[in-house]
Amino acid sequence: SGRRLALRIMLLQLAVAALAGLVFLTLGRPEAVSAAAGAVVVALGTALLSARFFSGLSSSAGMALGRLLTGMLLKWIVIVGGLFVILFQFKLPPLAAITGLVAAYAVYLLAFRFKG
Repeated sequence: SGRRLALRIMLLQLAVAALAGLVFLTLGRPEAVSAAAGAVVVALGTALLSARFFSGLSSSAGMALGRLLTGMLLKWIVIVGGLFVILFQFKLPPLAAITGLVAAYAVYLLAFRFKG
């Protein structure tokens, strides 16, 4: 069930990326690309965390915790690195990128509140 939840969260984050891109398209193409890229970076981080956490059988609680912490570290490296690339290498609008990032991360937080 954890793998299904992780996949559902990632797919919802990708849907938010598309929605954010469409919303920011009214302001221009660079804003749309920036918002979508910000949300996609979060979805990639979630995918990396899930892949790391669910890789293999849990032989002990310590191993599971280690995989979780390693996955979280990798997730934040991807998010911060991706944001750095979006803002400084491609020089896309920062407000749109941060809005997309926050919107996609909100999906992550709300998914655990409403697991239903």
